[in-house]
Amino acid sequence: MDFLSATLSRVKPSPTIAVSTKAQELKAAGHDVIGLGAGEPDFDTPKNIAEAGIAAIRAGKTRYTAPDGIIELKQAICAKLKRDNGLDYVPAQVSVGTGGKQILYNALMATLNPGDEVVIPAPYWVSYPDMVLLAGGEPVVAAATLEDDFKLSPAALEAAITPKTKWFIFNSPSNPTGAGYSRAELKALTDVLLRHPHVWVMTDDMYEHLAYDGFEFCTPAQVEPALYDRTLTCNGVSKAYAMTGWRIGYAAGPEHLIAAMRKIQSQSTSNPCTISQWAAVEALNGPHDFIDSNNAIFKRRRDLVVSMLREIDGVACPVPEGAFYVYPSIAGLIGKTSAAGTLIDTDEAFATALLEEAGVAVVFGAAFGLSPNFRISYATSDDTLKEACTRIQTFCKGLS
Repeated sequence: MDFLSATLSRVKPSPTIAVSTKAQELKAAGHDVIGLGAGEPDFDTPKNIAEAGIAAIRAGKTRYTAPDGIIELKQAICAKLKRDNGLDYVPAQVSVGTGGKQILYNALMATLNPGDEVVIPAPYWVSYPDMVLLAGGEPVVAAATLEDDFKLSPAALEAAITPKTKWFIFNSPSNPTGAGYSRAELKALTDVLLRHPHVWVMTDDMYEHLAYDGFEFCTPAQVEPALYDRTLTCNGVSKAYAMTGWRIGYAAGPEHLIAAMRKIQSQSTSNPCTISQWAAVEALNGPHDFIDSNNAIFKRRRDLVVSMLREIDGVACPVPEGAFYVYPSIAGLIGKTSAAGTLIDTDEAFATALLEEAGVAVVFGAAFGLSPNFRISYATSDDTLKEACTRIQTFCKGLS
């Protein structure tokens, strides 16, 4: 009898972590590798936030807290949701977890039964389908194609919903594409959801504040108040506040769902890091002027990467509205052979050859559910991005 759980055979390791790990291993072995796989800002955590964490240590705030967060952080989250999104919540409707991933996972574990379906637009963050599978559900992928700017159409959402659908997972701006839905585009999706009252909405708003060119973020319960009672609005401090390693995510939703998530967390990790919670209070309540300056840098990097990729024959690259990713199509390169003799028959073959032959680590599109593409994270320096894109250009010119 196999010692490991049968559930484990339903999932795979995170491809984004695998890419970063392989790049680090090649670097350690002396290879010249540029890693564009990691989804985290290269900025330091703002000083006032870091100091709040240090102050918590010095004040002895290092003990257990309530399983899903301190009241001060829940109050700060409620204030943020009112201030930024016009949504009214009380602390009993808020859950704080060890990063955004735990929040999503807790909700799925608390609600899914065998056979329940979860509609996930593709391209998707790599963890969504596997978390659904671990929780015993069935992911149903609905494609959002390049022709639609990687945004799910109302017709595609309607077609994906069945009587078994329990959740619709919505992410804007998107990882991996950076696509952001306008209020009108989101309203068209919420109109579909209103026709299916058995479907709940799980938002992933982690890239809310990373938006460019005047794009205005909105979230489903904000656009359609009638969905408030069946929406879990999820967010965190990782991206906008450069706090990836602090591991704080949060969600707000109906009190009975939050209580169920609390029960899951109380028997798994219990409370998130106390010090990180106090730093997150400062992040949400403190000054936010650094976000605009960081975004100006991200926008410059986005424009650099998009312009250099668009110079490559066979590559199509939309301009993302937010986040810090681009998701170019390589449909025009499939079937070609690299200078070293590698057949580029899939986007995974492209990414592997690019790493081994040009020293650039990207994540292949199949990991995100839509091919043939690859994801670049431009959360690194301008010089690094110029060198990486030059290598990509040279590699692609060598294809025949």
